[in-house]
Amino acid sequence: MDLFVTITVLTVLSAAFGYINIRFLKLPDTIGLMIIAIVFTAVLVATSFVNDTILTMATNMISGIDFKTVLLEVMLSFLLFAGALHTNFDQLKVQRYPILIFATFGVLLSTFLVGTAMFYLLPLLGLSVDYIHCLLFGALISPTDPIAVLGILKQAKVPKKLETKIVGESLFNDGVGVVIFLTIFHIAESGLENTSVGDIAFLFAEEVFGGLILGAVTGWVAYRLLRTIDDYSIEVMITLAAVMGSYLLANTLHMSGPLAVVVSGLIVGNDTVRDTSMSAITEQYVDKFWELVDVFLNAILFVLIGLEIIVLTFNGQYLLAGVLTIPVVLLCRFVALSIPIKFFEKRLDFVPNTNMIMTWGGLRGGISIALALSLQDGMNRELFIAITYTVVVFSIIVQGLTVGKLVKKLNPNIGEEPVAVGGH
Repeated sequence: MDLFVTITVLTVLSAAFGYINIRFLKLPDTIGLMIIAIVFTAVLVATSFVNDTILTMATNMISGIDFKTVLLEVMLSFLLFAGALHTNFDQLKVQRYPILIFATFGVLLSTFLVGTAMFYLLPLLGLSVDYIHCLLFGALISPTDPIAVLGILKQAKVPKKLETKIVGESLFNDGVGVVIFLTIFHIAESGLENTSVGDIAFLFAEEVFGGLILGAVTGWVAYRLLRTIDDYSIEVMITLAAVMGSYLLANTLHMSGPLAVVVSGLIVGNDTVRDTSMSAITEQYVDKFWELVDVFLNAILFVLIGLEIIVLTFNGQYLLAGVLTIPVVLLCRFVALSIPIKFFEKRLDFVPNTNMIMTWGGLRGGISIALALSLQDGMNRELFIAITYTVVVFSIIVQGLTVGKLVKKLNPNIGEEPVAVGGH
């Protein structure tokens, strides 16, 4: 289908679903859009028993969209920058050590815990899967999705200290998770015997540290440019160029684009940088521009996730595997967070029940689906796509709708006013 037609259809559906949600359901945008999209898909399937013309057209459109490319190479950079731009930098600086451990050690440990658990669980369902492929699933499902987390925490009454941990972890662990996934993917393709520890270490260091350094350089250059002029339209364009340029350069140099964009967004969004480089009107236009980008791309993304069900392969065995995987993923995340939380809780005065809230509030989203779609056929692709989709839908709808209630139940003395995700 023509690209313009596809974008138009998705935009119209997103606007219509968004209106229905705001007017009637009044759910957080992320959750409402996904629920309506899934219901819409179910209606299309039901009408196909009478006339399958519309369903066929929808299937052709969704099949023609490369979800992995659209998310990882187009949308993700803008969404991460928008999220980082409005994250409270001072709170993030205070919580930097636990966030760093959550986003690295936590993701790595969760990858191996989930992969090992799946290796023993799936044969019980009559599904035989190689251990390396189970580790691939562990890598793609372990990172929490900053897009989903940011969208839902905007409306959840989470204490600022805890919110910063969840948001900060989500901003960084997706970049680390993608690197871990690509590393295991390389081993699965080449074979363990053809992969040295040195190769793995170099790949990891190049992606992670290269991305962090590139993001710092890009953010600094953007800051210097913003400081020398006072024209809000050009300054908005500079932030846009920083996102697109750093992401493209990172991919070209085999560095982590997500990490580069996050660091760049945190630098540009820092209060000190803003005060010395942007006038009040420029700051307002920059914020509003990126808020609009965030809302629009989020709407498109979660409508796409809801519509993807049309082209997925589901059967009873795959669905059961997906349902059983949900508690496995949650338990492994709880265990992976326990060690760093225990280490830091007294030093940084953690909120009571931090582990439980972070486990339930660590939502999975489009990044996990995109990575699952990048699996090859010989890696049990259809099975892991179905399992991933089941976990993601449960995560966003069930966990997303109840995380605020869980916070209130576990910490009843928390104030009633919602805390904004950003500090601006």
